Amino acid sequence: MTKRTRTLLGSLAAAAMISLVPMSGANADGYWQCVPFARLMSGIQIFGDARTWWSQAAGKYDTGSVPKIGSVLSFKPTARMNLGHVAFVSQVLTDRVIQVTHANWSIIEGDRGQIEKDVTVVDVSPNGDWTQVKVWYDPIRDLGTTVYPTNGFIYPDAQAIKIAMATSKIAMAQNAVVSAAKQAANQVASSVRASPLDIISQAADSTDRIAALIEAATGGGSDNNKQNPPR
Repeated sequence: MTKRTRTLLGSLAAAAMISLVPMSGANADGYWQCVPFARLMSGIQIFGDARTWWSQAAGKYDTGSVPKIGSVLSFKPTARMNLGHVAFVSQVLTDRVIQVTHANWSIIEGDRGQIEKDVTVVDVSPNGDWTQVKVWYDPIRDLGTTVYPTNGFIYPDAQAIKIAMATSKIAMAQNAVVSAAKQAANQVASSVRASPLDIISQAADSTDRIAALIEAATGGGSDNNKQNPPR
């Protein structure tokens, strides 16, 4: 696979994953930490605290100081952020301005552990090498004055891109199942005045659609099409 193809696939995977992030910013399932969210979005299989990602990436993933869509920006630990932080790069606006989609950064409506989409990050390092950044902070609706030290960017390899794309496919299918289930419930609720035969027919049609979606999400029952989602 060529470098250009990997970049294109990475961008497509990033776009697919970002489209699945809840618009409200909060994860419907509860509290998100930055590490599992960055791993889910990028497909980069690194585990452990965010502060260890840079050292763990050595020899396993390419790293550098150039922002790329689909990469992960690694933050160094500080006194106030002793576990470090990792953020998925969702847009590259200029060589000094990017947007990230990340979790557990801002306190939103009094809660931590939330997801923020396309948050602005500005490189303020003297040499323009992304070793110091300012990050948009939702409570003040501004970048603020805090400067955060960073290691640089961790780039996903072909396998990581494949994992991210597989995860996005499964997640989209799951979202379709939920949507179909809601539609089925609404149809049954709206047909309470219809005849019993009409209600049974509508319920059967909805069940068939949900079953088809579930089959598609699980690879249609064929072992050759099944994907193992990342942990």
